[in-house]
Amino acid sequence: MAEAELLAATVMLGEHGRRRAGQGDEFWQYRPVNAGDSARSIDWRRSARSDGHFVREREWQAAQSVTLWVDPSKSMAFSGDKARGTKADRASLLALAVAVLLLRAGERVGLAGDAAPPRPGRAQLVKLAAILSGAEDAAEYGAPSTTGMVAHGRAIFLSDFFGDLAPVEATLTAAADRGVRGALVQVLDPAEEEFPFSGRTIFESMGGAMRHETQQAGDLRDRYLARLAERKDHLAQLARATGWHVTTHHTGQPAQSALLWIYRALQGGR
Repeated sequence: MAEAELLAATVMLGEHGRRRAGQGDEFWQYRPVNAGDSARSIDWRRSARSDGHFVREREWQAAQSVTLWVDPSKSMAFSGDKARGTKADRASLLALAVAVLLLRAGERVGLAGDAAPPRPGRAQLVKLAAILSGAEDAAEYGAPSTTGMVAHGRAIFLSDFFGDLAPVEATLTAAADRGVRGALVQVLDPAEEEFPFSGRTIFESMGGAMRHETQQAGDLRDRYLARLAERKDHLAQLARATGWHVTTHHTGQPAQSALLWIYRALQGGR
């Protein structure tokens, strides 16, 4: 949790803004008067400086619910270098750092499932950290769920997405039907992106359920990279179809760039 708070502190985001008109105290913008606007809503001082009438809009300040899903499967325990953290470590760090930023902005944050529904406050951050630090699943690959998501809220899925993508598609479709929008963050180790293997190599899944031995690992590289590119393209198509955003983050990269991307994606940017 301390590492997540430090990471959040390094990302200079400025004042949190939802950039939508609504009930609040902060000024957002002036707009021309529309049919149906009451005379009380007109800003007469601003209107006196021009030939038209203008309404002073305030920024929407209702709290938003954000649901996090961090893949707890065995696949996420992989690291291609002893000096580098696992994919699970990075995914949990990013999830907690996002939670820090959102909770400080007054949003409600929770985890997919029933263990931690979206709530505000510092106590919720402690609860999220405790759950994520002990999260471990016996499954080789994980699949997200809509359980715990709030209708018209936001969601973030952090995984390597190496398992069957059919459950991911079903979850995104169900989330979109409930008005939930969000971001897919594919967390990969650099070795999974580069495939730096040659000669005799034994490939084994983290759970031990799958094993493949080859005498010429280098001959597999082109086919592996093609399959990886197809998977990324499939994720991108799913995201476009459901109004979500998607990115790939490597554990060899600084976490700050991924954190900023996630935060902007939640705001509706690219």
